[in-house]
Parts: sequence; C-alpha cells; structure tokens
Amino acid sequence: MPEHAHAESSSAADLVEEVLGSTPLVDGHNDLPWALREDPVAANGPAPRPSVEGLAASRPEFHTDLTRLRQGRVGVQFWSVYVPSTLPEPEAAVVTLEQIDVAHRLIAQYPEHLRFVRTADQARAAFAHGRIASLLGAEGGHSIASSLGTLRVMAALGVRYMTLTHNDNVPWADSATDQPAAQGLTEFGREVVAEMNRVGMLVDISHTSEATQLAAMEASTAPVIYSHSSVRAVCDHPRNASDAALETLRGNGGVLQVTFVPSFVHPDIRPWYQERTAALEGLDGGDREAHAEAWEAGHPRPRVTIEDVVAHVEHAREVAGIDHIGLGGDYDGCPWLPEGLEDVSGYPRLLTALAERGWSRSDLAKLAGENVLRVMGAAEDVASELPGL
Repeated sequence: MPEHAHAESSSAADLVEEVLGSTPLVDGHNDLPWALREDPVAANGPAPRPSVEGLAASRPEFHTDLTRLRQGRVGVQFWSVYVPSTLPEPEAAVVTLEQIDVAHRLIAQYPEHLRFVRTADQARAAFAHGRIASLLGAEGGHSIASSLGTLRVMAALGVRYMTLTHNDNVPWADSATDQPAAQGLTEFGREVVAEMNRVGMLVDISHTSEATQLAAMEASTAPVIYSHSSVRAVCDHPRNASDAALETLRGNGGVLQVTFVPSFVHPDIRPWYQERTAALEGLDGGDREAHAEAWEAGHPRPRVTIEDVVAHVEHAREVAGIDHIGLGGDYDGCPWLPEGLEDVSGYPRLLTALAERGWSRSDLAKLAGENVLRVMGAAEDVASELPGL
C-alpha cells in the first residue's frame, strides 16, 4: 500500500474512532432474540424460554455476542421482538409477549454491558456510562392482533417501535411482499398510527408497501423510521425504499436505517436464490443437501461487499439528505451478510469506508446515531403534547 494511501486510511479510522467515542452508534434492528428461540441448544421445550447465557463469550453460531457488539462500537441497540407473520394474530400476540420476555431477560443478564432504556435521553445516559442502551422493536402489526389495547400494553412493556407489517399483509395495512388489499392504510390503520404517536412509539415502515409508507407518513404527526431497509434505485427489491418515498421521508423528518441484507443490497442475489429454489424443487433431506451443494458449485453465489452497502448509504444521502439516514443491519435475521460486515463488529469498517470517501465528522455522527436519536426525541415530544387515555 502506498504511504499516502495508508495515511488516508489511518486518518479515516481515527476520525471514526473520534465519532464513536462521542456519538452512540444506533443499530435499528437485531434479531438475536428470535435466533436464540430457534437455536436447538438455547431453546427450551414447547413453550420456549430460550437461554440467554453465554453471550459474553464468543458465539460464532450467531452474528451477535457481547464481545462483537463492543468491537462494533454499538451504543444503542433495538432488539427485535419479531414473530412470523404467518402465525394467526392471537397466537402472534402471545409469542410476541414471549419474545419481549426473552429480550428483557437478555438485557437483565448482562448489566455490565446492557441497560434497558425507553427514551433518547436515557439512551445517551447509558452510553455515557459505558452501557449499550437497549430498546425493543416489534416487527409486524400482526403482533397486536388488531387491538389498540394490545398495542398500549406492548408500549408499556418497552416496545419502542412497531413495523406496521412483516412479509404478509395485516387487515389494516399492506406489506411490500404481499398482494395489495388495503391500498395502503385502512381507517383502522390510521387509528393505529395515531395511537402509536400518542404513546410515543415510533412508526416503522420497513416491510410495508409503498402505498402504506406514503399513507403512514401522511397520517403520522411524528417522524417515522425505516428500521432496516435499503434503496430501490441501487437494488430493485420491493423491500427497499423508492426515491419518491425517500423524498417524502425528508419532508416527514424521518430516517431510513440502511440494512445489510444481501438480497436487498445486491441486485443479483434475489434471482440467484430464485434459480436455486427452482433447482431444488421437490427434493428434501439428504438429496436436497447434496443437490444444493452440487448446484452451488456450478452457480457460485454473487459476491456482496461492504462497497455495495456504501452505494446504498450514499444514494440515500443524496436523495433523502444527510439528516435522514441511519443504520439497521438486521443481524441474526438473515443467514449471511456482506464481506466486511459479516457480524456486528463491522460497523466501524463501514464508517471508515465512508470517511475515506470524504464524509465529515458531522456527517458520520448523524448517520451513526444522531439522526435516530433526534427522531426518538421528536416522537417523545409529540406524545407529550397529545391527550392521554
């Protein structure tokens, strides 16, 4: 490496170190609670009470453990209390409560590392005391079983955002990956958004259709978030935000938290998976595994790198503006991540790549966490001005 290039890289790394020393890096979405539930060692019986022990040590079977969270300089973590959207709504509400329990036990297990918080000010205070501020996010409106009372209870238990849908529609909102039914938000869907504003819960429009995104931004009196989405202009996937939505987001005051999921980042990954699925159709067990291995040997998975994520971040900045972007990796919510971002330790590498491209200290701080903390504070302010029950 030429001496001047090494100096530039060192300077960029120093700048990132300075930023992360004073600004808590906010990650919008981590699925470790569900990964623990699915893990055969951690899971415990038919009514799962997954073990949350052992995460202070290396856990290579996950993308997340406490050592790598520290290496990744994560300062504020939204733990997803995801449950599948294929569950019947009443069951989904119960399983979401179980996942809230997992997240609370996880946070309580490691008080020297994690601190449960509800507000932006509490998150900053936890960061100042060397703790990773921990909040909860529900992934999909099926979790409330079309009940505002359930929504209020989940807010009381510390759920700080709710994604309006997951992969399937809910009766009152359309998903990006289902057939349109509500054409955005129904009247009850707008009531859900209004109630989220009233209780100070962030409205998350990841996973929703564009019609739902635009309707939610129109209905919400507080800024909204995409907790984990990338941009459609770089990778044309229905889970990503269009430029039109990003321009509306700018007016709303919200934040797109760019995600690292390869299918949402690189345009060749989705067709590769579709070809793989077609090739393995009708096979199961050992035959499927052997055929998959042979097929992949002849059809290598497209390479996805940190530079592909950089392209999404920079496009989102160009369209939505520097005040409206953040990060939401979706670790432990997908099987693999781009090179350089393989686990939660990778955030400084991403910021360094941006610093090498000329991003300023202020730009990096806004991306890392300041924008999301601003939105949290704005939602809290709106809630304080609205009438109670």
